[in-house]
Amino acid sequence: MAAGPRATADTAPAAGAGEVEGEHIKPFTPEKAKEIIMSLQQPAIFCNMAVDWPAQHWTAEHLSEVLHGKQIRFRMGMKRTDTVPQFETTCGYVEATLEEFLTWNCDQSPLSGPFRDYDHSKFWAYADYKYFVSLFDDKTDIFEGVIWSDFGFPGRNGRESTLWIGSMGAHTPCHLDSYGCNLVFQVQGRKRWHLFPPEDTPFLYPTRIPYEESSVFSKINVVNPDLKRFPRFCKARRHMVTLNPGQVLFVPRHWWHYVESIDPVTVSINSWIELEEDHQARVEEAITRILVCALKTAEDPYNTRAWLNPTEVEETSHEVNCRYLNRAVSALFDYYRTSKVVEVQAMRTNREHMKKEGLNVHNHMEMEQTGSQDLSLGVVKQEAASLFGPDLVPVILTSEELPSKTGSIFEGDGKDFVGEDGEHSGKLHCTKRQRMMSKSEDAIVEQNASNSNMAPSQTLISTDDLLDCLLNPQVTRIVAQLLIQGRSLWF
Repeated sequence: MAAGPRATADTAPAAGAGEVEGEHIKPFTPEKAKEIIMSLQQPAIFCNMAVDWPAQHWTAEHLSEVLHGKQIRFRMGMKRTDTVPQFETTCGYVEATLEEFLTWNCDQSPLSGPFRDYDHSKFWAYADYKYFVSLFDDKTDIFEGVIWSDFGFPGRNGRESTLWIGSMGAHTPCHLDSYGCNLVFQVQGRKRWHLFPPEDTPFLYPTRIPYEESSVFSKINVVNPDLKRFPRFCKARRHMVTLNPGQVLFVPRHWWHYVESIDPVTVSINSWIELEEDHQARVEEAITRILVCALKTAEDPYNTRAWLNPTEVEETSHEVNCRYLNRAVSALFDYYRTSKVVEVQAMRTNREHMKKEGLNVHNHMEMEQTGSQDLSLGVVKQEAASLFGPDLVPVILTSEELPSKTGSIFEGDGKDFVGEDGEHSGKLHCTKRQRMMSKSEDAIVEQNASNSNMAPSQTLISTDDLLDCLLNPQVTRIVAQLLIQGRSLWF
């Protein structure tokens, strides 16, 4: 399919357009912005909401002056186009200042210093996941430069934010975040986002190796996929957009995303917004942690770095992990006790439904909220959809075929894309979750069929193969629900 014009967010008014000198009237009040965020089920770009933030001036050059030579850890990856994702466990790392990074990034490959082993023409650098509270621990006044309260979260600023600084080609592998939703403010340069809805999880081949709490990775390099090994990926619905300076991207809960820097220097600031669903998600993550650590340490107790993400530095003993699970379960029930009665009743309703259905696995995978909640949310979703325009741009389905082996990808056009089922994907993404189930079953059959053609030596089941099944997000959700069901007899 031929690609249309570039995504509408690229052609949206630049930050500050229409601003009256000395004042700026934002397109959405904090209350309205939060309402949109809490109801929208599709990624979208907010424009003209951060034009008065001090953080809009935080280029890499400016931050290098603010940090006064402070050392930062950079992840070093190869500029290559093969089909294997570059997970953090396969990257190199250097400790360097922003000044040293900027010098190296100007194609001045040094003969000495932290970047001496990394040819700029072959490598990219990424200072990712840098928490403000650690980076600016002696300059807390800088927190006020990020004003998430404009989006309806009073008091939220840089203290709850993370900084990302990268060179061209720097990227994060495709993954989903277990907790919350995400707001991303682009400060300098542009980033291209490849997003996939939660319903496409079976087509993304999820894995928990490498293990990182709250991150479920995909086995696929989504910009250059190996369709012979991962044939179901061709059914994944890619949503793609380029995030420009001054814009804020909203990423809904559990949307898969691959993010790449497409300018020489990029700076982004993000904040993960907590959601009510996080309480159960923490139980699921605790179960995941126990199983990963138990099986992988038993397999090779002396080589945890082969499977443990560098961001995971906490102790992984079984005793510690069990305490973590118990804390997560206790926190969940504390939340239930202090929640509205209707929320507790919803849990009981879910439990009764599980008994009624005889613990049918596929039904549990797709457990929905109560009908009354869906009905009220549906009204809010329709209201949010009517707000789309120059200041709120939906990220729509990409109208292109799978990327070629060269990795070139075109972005979707600005029109509503009509999917195979006749729905307009330019509107809110409201695809019923039940559709995923038949696709999930087909995915298992096709994957088994493709595996049957492998040589006998390749069919041996490894620990990672077992973990991919045990820790599929759908399976851990069922386990967590069964665990909660057993404990909920107290109610």
